[in-house]
Amino acid sequence: MRQFILVAVIVWLFFIFCNAEVIAQPDSVAQNKSFRPGRFTAVALTESAIATTTLIGLNELWYKDYPRSSFHFFNDNAEWFQVDKLGHAYTSYQVGKLGYAALRWSGVKENKSIWYGGATGLAYQLIVEMLDGYSTGWGFSTGDFAANIGGAALFTSQQLLWHEQRILMKFSYQYTPYAEYRPETLGSNAAERLLKDYNGQTYWLSASPGAFMKDNNKFPPWLCFSVGMGAKGMLGARDNDPAPFNCPNDLRNRIMYLSMDLDLSKIPVKSKFWHTVLSVVNTLKVPFPGLAYNLTRNHLDGEWISM
Repeated sequence: MRQFILVAVIVWLFFIFCNAEVIAQPDSVAQNKSFRPGRFTAVALTESAIATTTLIGLNELWYKDYPRSSFHFFNDNAEWFQVDKLGHAYTSYQVGKLGYAALRWSGVKENKSIWYGGATGLAYQLIVEMLDGYSTGWGFSTGDFAANIGGAALFTSQQLLWHEQRILMKFSYQYTPYAEYRPETLGSNAAERLLKDYNGQTYWLSASPGAFMKDNNKFPPWLCFSVGMGAKGMLGARDNDPAPFNCPNDLRNRIMYLSMDLDLSKIPVKSKFWHTVLSVVNTLKVPFPGLAYNLTRNHLDGEWISM
């Protein structure tokens, strides 16, 4: 599997550098004076280093206990109440957003940054899907790939339409007891639980009403309403049988949330450093009180929503 990761990273590098001239054209480097080849090279190398590190980390956390196989497909659309699919969309969205920002920093034109940056998230997720396709524990999932496209499209369409992200995709996580009963499935340490325990993951769409009003509206641009989706009571992908002894007898259920949120990128700060920090933290949902609607039990509760 590590050999496959190495090949994937080489292909990634080849893709980035081969597109350097395409990104600079048809304006040409001479005409596009804002384009900075040095910065572009730094971005390409940094992205490759991050891709290598995260893929090796995924291999250690996810694939190392499963032998490789011939390439195959796997239908997992009915698993985990589709929380895993939201995770794919979220990653594709955030990586695309980061890729766009890096290209703009390199002086690449707006429209090209949108398309090539947005495609970065999709390309990274495609590598992950290929890893799944060669693992006996999983397979290439068309549902995952569709979610990857959805995340990339959420970023790209907004940037093309508004030149900003008015609808943000965010993430929050809270510790759950379920991994203690199925550590091999839900994670045996904090890093594995963050990645594997879908009971603790919630994915959000946050938007400020003021972003859709006239420019002179008084609604704070940083104050958002947020809708989230998660699930609880899941010990396995499709069912809980056989349930371990003394396991919490919770019914598997999908949960929808309604809460408030903050768009930290819209908070006015003079320092570029703190603006960058806030933009990075903005990938996470800010804790607020909220309402949770349990779709299985048809029960409405107020609860504290944590990151």
